[in-house]
Amino acid sequence: MTTNRREFLKSSGMILGAAALSNNIFAEEAGQKNKVLKVGLIGCGGRGTGAIFQALDADPDVQVTALADIFEDNLQETLTALKAKYGDRIAVNEKTSFIGFDAYERLIKSKVDVVLLCAPPNFRPAHLALAIQEGKHVFCEKPVAVDIPGIHQVEEAIQLAKSKNLCVVSGFCFRYSFPNREIVSRIHNGDIGDIKSITTFRYGGELTYKERQPQWSDLVYQLRNWFYYQRYGGDMIVEQTVHSIDYMSWLLHNELPVQVTATGGRQSRPWNALGNVFDHFAVEYQYRDGLKGMHFGRQQNGTTNRNTVEVMGTKGYADVAINSKYELFGEHPWKNTERLNNMYQTQHDELFKAIRAKEPLIDDYMAKSTLLAIWGRLSAYSGRAISYDEVINSKEVLGPAAEDYHWNMTADELAIARPGHYKFV
Repeated sequence: MTTNRREFLKSSGMILGAAALSNNIFAEEAGQKNKVLKVGLIGCGGRGTGAIFQALDADPDVQVTALADIFEDNLQETLTALKAKYGDRIAVNEKTSFIGFDAYERLIKSKVDVVLLCAPPNFRPAHLALAIQEGKHVFCEKPVAVDIPGIHQVEEAIQLAKSKNLCVVSGFCFRYSFPNREIVSRIHNGDIGDIKSITTFRYGGELTYKERQPQWSDLVYQLRNWFYYQRYGGDMIVEQTVHSIDYMSWLLHNELPVQVTATGGRQSRPWNALGNVFDHFAVEYQYRDGLKGMHFGRQQNGTTNRNTVEVMGTKGYADVAINSKYELFGEHPWKNTERLNNMYQTQHDELFKAIRAKEPLIDDYMAKSTLLAIWGRLSAYSGRAISYDEVINSKEVLGPAAEDYHWNMTADELAIARPGHYKFV
């Protein structure tokens, strides 16, 4: 069955408000407002460890009761760091230290109230679907999928979360920056007139890399360096520079374009090492009435860094350099002079505040922002302009389902995409 653009557009934006009580934390008695919230983390890498620290800092009555990872050393490093800082607020023991490909399922089905989903993105749709099915509140790191079938699974989970009155906060942290919120609000209020174009840049160096060890299989090596592989991370535009694309989507009220045209390639990375992803992308998002969104991203050492958003309007323009400059020019000039907040911490502050207040908070734009990044990748890989109706019905799946992973399976063998040869499915 196909999905059209009108149907997909019915779900967008952020839902925040009181709702009927359901079988979750919101159904607790009012007198238990300060009950201990038991939190579990799936994915004990750097981002996951940062997220669990932020959850603990967000609410004094948070207790970590379970950790899960496919690698025991990752879990133990996170557990050691947690105990060193938070002491008896860490109630993880041998029985609640879950290791392996099924660790996520065992953690979600344990007695946790809130789950932090920070494993590689290819696992995210299955992890989110199970967490919502089990009635858990969720922090869901970005991106939320690596292919379009995964996007559909996430959309279904979001709808279920709404019916259960759960909280789902995404890892799209730019939307939790106070100066970003202020400047976007001013743009939405018409301070630069009608938006005519948006340009985003995310230029930086290579990501971290772990040298292969003699005892590692191909699969272990890839999962230790998952962001260099299509199967697990969906390429850099989906895994990292999607933040900038999400900003563009936010400015446009999460509207979806009608067509995407992109290019990209692999210039600096060797072809026989560091996986099968590109190191640069350039994407044109074509919206209604001729509005254009442009995105440029690269991961190349020795090049100029840039993390900016520029918005041209009929009465002025906006100039944003993430974490440094927020300014409007034209009929209604404005410049941020307030101190920057820690947007990563704010995500968790608002998540736990919503849980305590019994106010469902659902960042359901996260599926559309991830879709935009996947759409750009598919256009760049194939060398084709791709319409909405084409992309939303894509059948390409980059790897096995989460429940089918095992240590004897074949590792990612996808070829580096060659535009004009890569077949869009």
